Order: sequence, then structure tokens, then C-alpha cells
Amino acid sequence: MKQKKKSDVAILMDYAGSHRILTYIGLILSAISMILSMIPYVCIWLVARDLIAVAPNWSQAEMITQYGWIAFGSAVGGILIYFVGLMCTHLAAFRTAANIRKRGIAHLMEAPLGFFDVNASGLIRGRLDAAAADTETLLAHNLADIVGTITLFIAMLVLMFVFDWRMGCACLLAAVISILSMFVMMGGKNAGFMAQYQAALDRMSKAGTEYVRGIPVVKIFQQTVYSFKAFQKSIEEYSHFAEHYNSNVCSKPQSVNLTFTEGAFAFLVPVALFLAPGALSGGNFAEFVTNFAFYAVFSAIISTALARIMFASSGMMIAHTALGRIAQVMDAPTLSVSKHPKHPTDSSVEFKDVSFTYEGAQREALSHVSFKTEPGQTIALVGPSGGGKTTAASLIPRFWDAGSGEVLVGGVDVKEMDPHELMDQIAFVFQNSRLFKTSIYENVRSSRPDATREEVLSALISAQCKDILEKLPQGMDTVIGTEGTYLSGGEQQRIALARAILKDAPIVVLDEATAFADPENEALIQKGFTKLMKGRTVIMIAHRLSTVVGADKIIVLNEGKITEQGMHEDLIKADGLYAKMWTDYNKAIQWKITAQKEVA
Repeated sequence: MKQKKKSDVAILMDYAGSHRILTYIGLILSAISMILSMIPYVCIWLVARDLIAVAPNWSQAEMITQYGWIAFGSAVGGILIYFVGLMCTHLAAFRTAANIRKRGIAHLMEAPLGFFDVNASGLIRGRLDAAAADTETLLAHNLADIVGTITLFIAMLVLMFVFDWRMGCACLLAAVISILSMFVMMGGKNAGFMAQYQAALDRMSKAGTEYVRGIPVVKIFQQTVYSFKAFQKSIEEYSHFAEHYNSNVCSKPQSVNLTFTEGAFAFLVPVALFLAPGALSGGNFAEFVTNFAFYAVFSAIISTALARIMFASSGMMIAHTALGRIAQVMDAPTLSVSKHPKHPTDSSVEFKDVSFTYEGAQREALSHVSFKTEPGQTIALVGPSGGGKTTAASLIPRFWDAGSGEVLVGGVDVKEMDPHELMDQIAFVFQNSRLFKTSIYENVRSSRPDATREEVLSALISAQCKDILEKLPQGMDTVIGTEGTYLSGGEQQRIALARAILKDAPIVVLDEATAFADPENEALIQKGFTKLMKGRTVIMIAHRLSTVVGADKIIVLNEGKITEQGMHEDLIKADGLYAKMWTDYNKAIQWKITAQKEVA
């Protein structure tokens, strides 16, 4: 049987948890405050009735003072109760927004690390924060206003037909037409249009951020106009949606809505003129005047009630879009966890007929790849860019799961291992150092939180970071990044290397770890590698072929397939793709800038 889709409010109540009771209390209090707000209008009718009945002997109207106090008390009571209700809904809204953020972060922690390469972290955070803020507004204000306004309309319907149903229908007609126009404006296909509008707003914000970040590059290459085109395109796209919404969606319904909302009194006057002769001839003209005065005053609150409905409905549409964004985060893929995890027997790494395709890609990133690394061996993955080297390395720690085949660590399929144990088995050194904006000590210690200061210092020295520590004012307690000390790319890489050394994992993955280092830093990093790689299984990705000459096995990947594998000397003799890459590499390192003399 098809499962019934939950409403937006039901979803929010799930996020609210135990605090949903505060939301219910707030909604009930909002309804009560609206009922109390109607009492002053009844008191006005009672005052008019008594005054007309005793005219011109006004002093005989003995209950007027009591009616005044009742009106005052109900108005003040309504305000106080509404305030308490808002306090309840605000507390529930704050907790719900916090729960959304917590659940979102908790779910993302279970997502494969490759998910964050495809989805920008800033975009994920923006979706989660903005969506939580929008739902917070709905629960804090809009939902209470919706319930209060519905209660108000029910009370209005009752009062409209208590005194004179004909005048009540006249006032009601304006309200019905106004509500229908709002449904036309916000319902049906226009509700889906709001999602497109919000998506265009997101793209414009993202394009604006990228444009600002790229200003230095833009100025260097004098490409201001070209760079602005992408930003301008996103602005124009957003403007298109905004203009379409205002001109084609909102203009006519909103005009009708405002006309009938503000002109409710105009519907009352013709009805009153039609009924006046009958009331005069029937001798109940005083009652007629009293009723007319009540409905004339009462019609003024219709515009207020309808404005609240429109505001609240707009909030519902925004919240619906926000929940869609939250769903995008909550729908992020998660790594499967074996109920009965197996434990690796050694530090070997093996690929058995592994294939993998990125989502949306037309061809396989890896196709039937098979190789094995024995414990303590060093294997180098080389090949042209886009050949599948980084993809193969990312499957070992389950950044992604293989589409077919098996990736084994210690003879166990990585899918059958506990994710925490798998990560304990592997240390990484990426070409992007990924350091935190904190002290060097905390950066290195993040790989093993129980490490002592002596162990952290030993790892830093093993990673050839002694010169870095000596020049910094607070040594390894120096804060790096924003509002701290900035390190060069090579220095950052050595800090990342110290992190990997401290982790002391049996398997090491090196992904172009010297890509951004200058010759001096590269030499120091290579010394650090000697310490890191000793007695460990190493998977090395490199474009600088000089760094892989001593590898136990070199695997050449091209277009996702293994074209060659063997030791350096054997591959040179085979005169295949690796031999060609080696020749090209040696030509590249011999390249020099020379001055060419002009021939007369």
C-alpha cells in the first residue's frame, strides 16, 4: 500500500520532538486570544444598542461603563495571552531549528566522504542554515497566525449571522472573494513556481560568492567583463522569475484581493440602503442602525485578518520550499554498516574486478580493475589525468562504494568492516592539506586525540617541521589560518604529514602529496615520507615519476583500465604507455627558459 505523504506541519512536529507540546499550547493560546479580541466589537454593539434605546436620555444607559471595562479587560487579556502563546511557539521554533541542524549534521557524518567533493560544503551549510531559519519563522509566527486567523474567521461567521444575516453575507462576500484570489495566487502550479524562484535565488547567491572570491584572478587577467557575465546571468535569471511572479502571478489576484479587502464596507452600504425602508416602516429602525454600526466597525477587521492569512500563507510556501532543501540534505547517501563486521587480518589491499561510475557520468571511472598490494609493499598509481588514480585510492577508505567487484583490506571487503575500524587502518596525505584554523598542535593531534604533547612534537620532527616550529612565536601552539599565522603550501603539507605519522596507521594513501611544494619543501617532505612509509603498506598517486621509481609495483591506469603493471625497469623495457610518460617527464624536467637572439 502506498504510504501517505506527511504534511509539512507533521514533518516539523517530528523535528520538534518533545517540544511539540509547546507548539500546541501556543496555537491554542493564539486561538483564545483571537476570541477575546472579538469581545470589544460585541461590546460596541451592546453600547450602541443601549444608547439608541434610551435616546436622548443617555444617562439611563447604566451598563455602558461595565461594557467598557469588559472590552478593556478582554483586549488586554487577549494581548497577554497572545504574548504567552508566542513565547511558547518561539521556544518550540528555536528547538526545532536546532534539531534540524543537529539531525542534518548527524546524517552528513554518515555520508561517504566523496559526497562532499561533489556537493560544495558551503552550499550544504547554506541550505541547512537557511532552511532551518525559514522553518523557525513558520513555527514562531506563521503557524500561530494561521490558527488564530481561522479561529477569528469562525467567530466572524458566527457574529455575522447573529445580528443580521443579510449584512453579514455582504461582509462575508468580500472576504470570500479575497480568499479565492489568494488561493489563485499561491496555490496550484504557483506553489511549484516558488521552489523555482528559491532555486534561482540560491544560484544567484552562489554566483555572487564565486565572483567575489575570484576578483584577484579577474583583475590579473583583465577579465572583469567576462567574469561578470556568469554573475549577471544568474541575476537576470532571478529577475525573470521575480518579474514573472509579480506581473503574471501576483498582479491580477493581488489587485482583486486588495480591492475587496479594503472595500468590504462598500458591499455593506448597498445592502443597508436596501434594508432601510423596511426597517423604518416596521418600526425597528433603531435595531437596524445598531446592526449597521456593528457591521460597519466589524468590516474594518476583515482587511487585517486577510492580510494575516496572506502573510501566513506566504510563510507556508517558504517553509515548504525550505523543507525540500532539508530533504536534499537528509537524502544524502549513507554508508551501509555491516551488522556483523569482520576484522582485517593484515595490511594488504586488493582490488577484485572493481568497476565504478560517478553519478551522472557517461563512462566508467574504473572498469574491471584488479591488483593486490602485500603488507609492507609500496604501490604507485600513475597515468594520464582522468585515468582513475584518485578514484581507485578513494574506494579504499570508502569515500565511495564500488559499483561492482570487491575492495579488500586485510582480506576483508571494506563494506563488511566497521567504518571506524576501517578509518583507523588508513592514514592520508592529500595534495590539499586540509588544515584547521587552530593551533599546529591541535591540527596534528586531530589524527589521534589521546596523543601526548611529546608524541605530537615527535611526529612534527619526523615530518621535518622543526624549522617551522623554530620560526613561529609560540611553536606548535601557534594558531594558523584566519587571525593567525599563514604557512606556505609546502609547510602546510609537512604539517599534514606529521598528522599522518602520528596516526600510525598500517596503510598509507599518498595523493600527490608534493604537488604544491617547492624543491626545498619537496626534499623535506620526501624525508618525512621515509619515516611514514617504513613497515607500512603504501598506495601512492604521483605525476612526478621520479618519486615512484623505487616502488614495489607500478600500476598504469588509463581511461579507468589497467594498461600495464610491474616494476620501473620492466615497464621501461615494455616500451608502452609508462615508457612514453617517462620520456616525456624527463624532457619536461630538462626544460629551461632561454633568451632567443633575434636574427638580423
